[in-house]
Parts: sequence; C-alpha cells; structure tokens
Amino acid sequence: MRDVVVVGAGPAGCSVAKELADDGHDVVVFEKRQEIGAPKRCGEGISTSAMDDLALDIPENCRMQSINGALVFSPNGDNVVIDSGQTVGWIVERKMFDKWMAVRAAESGAEIRAKSEVVDLLPDNKGVVVNTYEGREEIESKMVIAAGGVESIIARKAGVRDQSYTSLVDSGYQYEMANLELKDKNKLELYFGDEIAPRGYVWVFPKGDNVANVGIGISGEMEETAKYYLDKFLEKSDRFDDASIVEVNSGMIPVGGFLGDMAAENFLVVGDAANQVNPIHGGGIREGIKAGKIASEVASRCLSEDDTSKENLKEYNDMWWDRRGRDLVKVENLREVLEDLDDDDLNYLAKKLEGEDLMDFTRGKRLSKLGKLLMKRPKMIKSARKLI
Repeated sequence: MRDVVVVGAGPAGCSVAKELADDGHDVVVFEKRQEIGAPKRCGEGISTSAMDDLALDIPENCRMQSINGALVFSPNGDNVVIDSGQTVGWIVERKMFDKWMAVRAAESGAEIRAKSEVVDLLPDNKGVVVNTYEGREEIESKMVIAAGGVESIIARKAGVRDQSYTSLVDSGYQYEMANLELKDKNKLELYFGDEIAPRGYVWVFPKGDNVANVGIGISGEMEETAKYYLDKFLEKSDRFDDASIVEVNSGMIPVGGFLGDMAAENFLVVGDAANQVNPIHGGGIREGIKAGKIASEVASRCLSEDDTSKENLKEYNDMWWDRRGRDLVKVENLREVLEDLDDDDLNYLAKKLEGEDLMDFTRGKRLSKLGKLLMKRPKMIKSARKLI
C-alpha cells in the first residue's frame, strides 16, 4: 500500500508530492496526459513576489521573458501604464516548467507516472483505479490528493466538488503567435470591455522579441465562444495580420467560488480542482503550489499519526483559509464589483487610476480607493460599498 496517491502532475500536484516525499512518505503521482505540461492551459505568467513567497528558483531554461509592468487598455483605447522599473515577473514555458516541477518531485523520491488516467476511487478513498498504457490497475493507498484541475472527476467522486460552481468558471482560448509586433516586450498587454471580452479580458503575454501568448477569458455562460471573441479582437488590428499561430490552447478557468470544505475521508483537493485561482486574472500557478505546500503539511502530520480521517485532515481547510482564502475573497469581491461596470465606467476609471493602484487591486489591497471612486457613480454606490 502506498502512503499517498496524487492525481495530476501540474504545479499543485507536483508541489504536494515533493513536500510529502521530502518528509519520507511513499508517493505516486498519476498524470493522464502523455506529456507533463502539454498542452499548456494558461498564459504562463508568474510574479517574482510569488517566486519569493514559494522559494521557487525557476531555472533559466524555463524563463522566456522578464516582465516589468503592464499596459492596461480601457474600452475606448485609453491605457494605464504600469512600470515598476524592475523585473516583477516572468513568462515561463509551461512545457518546461511543469516538467521541472515533476523532476524535482521525482528527485525527492515521488514516483511520477505519465499517460496514467485515474478513473475511479477505491472504497473509502483508500486508493484509485488507473488506466495506464499497460492496462487497468488498482492502487491502494492510505489517502488520495486530487490535483487534476477544474474538471477533476475524482474530486466530484469524493463528494468534495459538485456542479454548483459552473457559473464561476470562465472559458479561455489562446494562440501562441510568432512574428508579432509587440508594444513592449517587457510588459503585459491587457484589454477590457464588454464588446472585447464579456466578464473577462484579452491578454498579450510576451515570450520574446516577437512571440507572445494572445488569449482571452470570458464568462462561460456566453452564447458565443471565447474563440469567437478572440478572433474578432484580432481582426480589428492589422498588427496581427502577419503573425503566425504556432500553438492553440483552450480550457476552463475558475474565477471564485472557493470551497469551504476541501477534505473528505482519506482525501484532500488542491489547486484548480479546489478553485484556488486568483479571481481577477485567473492565475493559478502560485495558488496551486501554495495550496500544495499547505496540504502537504496537514497530510504529512496525519500520515505520521496514522489517522487520515476527514476529522483529522480538515485542518487543511483552516490553514488554507487563514493563509490564502481570506485574501482571495477580497479579490473575488473586487471581481464581482468589476462585473457590474459598463464600458463608460471602465473608461472613467482609466482616467482616475494609476498603475500602482492596479497592481495593488489584484492583490486585494487598497480597495477602498476604488470603492470611493465608484461611489461617485450613482448606479455603482451599492456595489462600491463592498470595497469600503
């Protein structure tokens, strides 16, 4: 019997696997895809503050482009410039980054098995049923940790995740484009507006001198697809006419609805599978790794005590909500307020806010300033009170 089965070899899964293996536990990680990190399902950005917080020394071969700020465009084309004067983040290559995370976990003693899809749980969550390239296997374990992303079937089978959060999942579509004219290769480009991206935004994330991820996230409840809105955006600017599409990605993006209870009998859930994503920009790398570290603390203690009951594992809920959840709820409140803004409101804010304000807002800081500005818009008074 293994100590822990981890389902999913993304940043969250590899994080928890490494930490548990470092503590001497017998861990196996199953990844359904035949290549870890592919296809990528994000814009590939991570901040230096996140790297510092996670003690994550990402190797140079994973780092594609340093970022020192952003250009944020309102619906009428006005923009707010965020310029930190120094590197504040990186665009990484997820195919390299995720494999590096998996290799680190393996070097710590965890077993990584690609092209192995977990399709069911054993009774009492004491292991899993896996379809591998060698056939179907039943792997017994003391506990299971689900880290298989927002579609996690295993989290649903364990009763930890249900369908009530579908309205809080956006639809994403992205092209990696080459031979593309960038406004500034060291800055992200973000475009907002109801016509551009309903309940979301278009992004251009540079990956070099003339390469970038160009994508969109919109409400998953729209009649038209994310691809439709992204293509419409590209058609409006001739800067994309000569660019080539070298990769296409799509997927779902959690934007809130954090789980109050992420534990079951002999079972925990981490990362996108628990909606642990920043609700404003949809970034999940930092949150997944952070949650993996927290989950590993609790799981390691419970394994050492030979007690992986839900009652013992539920400390994970308290720790995550204390360390990350409460701050992310503030960001979720901000997202809900922004959803109430129309294009005129966004144009108004673009004239009143500075780059430093926008940086703080995405971290859930200084929201009262935004609230006070919105209080001057009569129809926004009720929403603005959430931020003051």
